Amino acid sequence: MIVSFVTPNLRLMRASDEAARDLVGRIGRFLLVMLGLMVMSVGLVTAPLPGHLGLPILVVGLMIVLRNSFKARRRFVRMQRAHPKMIFPLRRLMRREPEVILVIWQQTLRVERLIPDRRFRVLVKARKALRRRGRKLDPPGFTPRVIPAK
Repeated sequence: MIVSFVTPNLRLMRASDEAARDLVGRIGRFLLVMLGLMVMSVGLVTAPLPGHLGLPILVVGLMIVLRNSFKARRRFVRMQRAHPKMIFPLRRLMRREPEVILVIWQQTLRVERLIPDRRFRVLVKARKALRRRGRKLDPPGFTPRVIPAK
């Protein structure tokens, strides 16, 4: 019996290692997509409950899914082009420095527009009154500093 101590061909090892890495990567992405979908489902369930936990949890789940699924990312971009007003607040919340307060304010104004009787729409009136009151409180000769947009 002859025993050979020759190492196997390196090309074969590299190809199999690459295939194994690809398989592990696919399984990992699949598991992360499933985790993101579970987090999104928790966010959907908690969204109607009192408190503001539903939307941030939903956004975190959406971020996990979009970072790990090419199909979901394509579908999200298609939805964004078809319905920009619906998707834009989600995109603002998914930025590195999300503008949470501005998004909440915008969404409350949108919900307020659904009230048919204009007498009960109080947010726009309150904002305008605060602006007027703020201008009256400014000292004479005061000019507000304008901060350039980035």
